[in-house]
Amino acid sequence: MNSCDFSLSQYSYSPVVDDMELEHFTIQEDRDDLIPMIKDAMAASDDGFKIFASPWTAAPWMKDNNAWVGGKLLPKYYDTWALFFSKYVDAYEAEGIPIWGFTVENEPHGNGDNWESMHYTPQEMTDFVQHHLGPKLEKDGHGDKIILGYDQNRAGIKEWVDVMYKDEATSKYYDGTAIHWYESTYDYFAEDLQYAHFKAPDKYLIETEGCVDSQVPEWRNDKWYWSKESTDWGGWDWAREEDKHLHPKYAPVNRYARDIIGCMNNWVDGWVDWNMVLDRQGGPNWFKNWCVAPVIVDPDNDEVYFTPLYYTMAHFSKYIRPGAEVIDVQNSDKDLMVTAAKNPDGTIAFVIFNEGMKDKNYELRFRESVVNINLGPQSLQTVIIPTKN
Repeated sequence: MNSCDFSLSQYSYSPVVDDMELEHFTIQEDRDDLIPMIKDAMAASDDGFKIFASPWTAAPWMKDNNAWVGGKLLPKYYDTWALFFSKYVDAYEAEGIPIWGFTVENEPHGNGDNWESMHYTPQEMTDFVQHHLGPKLEKDGHGDKIILGYDQNRAGIKEWVDVMYKDEATSKYYDGTAIHWYESTYDYFAEDLQYAHFKAPDKYLIETEGCVDSQVPEWRNDKWYWSKESTDWGGWDWAREEDKHLHPKYAPVNRYARDIIGCMNNWVDGWVDWNMVLDRQGGPNWFKNWCVAPVIVDPDNDEVYFTPLYYTMAHFSKYIRPGAEVIDVQNSDKDLMVTAAKNPDGTIAFVIFNEGMKDKNYELRFRESVVNINLGPQSLQTVIIPTKN
């Protein structure tokens, strides 16, 4: 919603200053690229998918610093900003694109004052949702839209869920909590995820953004994606001195597999990549904040590179289907990571990851069945188990 670093330029759907009723609201900027892309994806998908939208910032005229970067939403524009969300739903659904929900703000702590951002404290966001956004969406017939709070690194989640889910009134319009993974290149913060879940066990917990950042993609070099010396993902550069231990160089595939399994085993309901497709430079990106994606394209030569990250994600997205329920797995080998989920059709997808450099033989037991399986070094494996429910 509005522009971000991966836009071609900075823009807002509310371009006219002090347009309190948003009479000039327009999604015209999205008609050349975002809307056609979404429609192409909808046409290509057999099962469909849910779309949630996230703003990086309101237009500068609504903020206390009158800038794209940093600053806060002025309280006098809280109702206008809530109306902005409602008008966004109307505009996109008029295009035939259903909106499932929103995160209230992408990275409310900011992003180091680099590209589009707008800051909230936990209390400020909760006040906005409780008294403005939630009631406005409900009044305008959009009360079924999902509202996810927070939307930044999971190590900071405790402070936020304590405020968001303080009581029935503060919790009313929140449907869940959104998290990012940039706090570490290897730690998925199980204890923080557990805390957030049990604070509001009936609410969603969704990892809404993760990517290999600060990195130009490697082209047709599968080995790079498995190498522990590939990248520190920018973390070493921007982390505080006391946090640098969380950012050793770490193989991109290992990070993906480890994080998705760690999330699934700690109550996370969904995991979203940012972005799925980028060009060989790692953009387009107006800020030159280049990143890696599972799919890299060379538009000049009309070539596509499906990276190992793509196939890593496929182990989960292809075999663990929407509506699946994570089930308990007893794992006796500390060198392996495992997770399992029961799909709506009754099949069980069992995913196991061997991060090490040695072959592993394991015994998969399910009910009366026992299967002996070999797992190669640095490999990910999915086993589909048919059941009769």
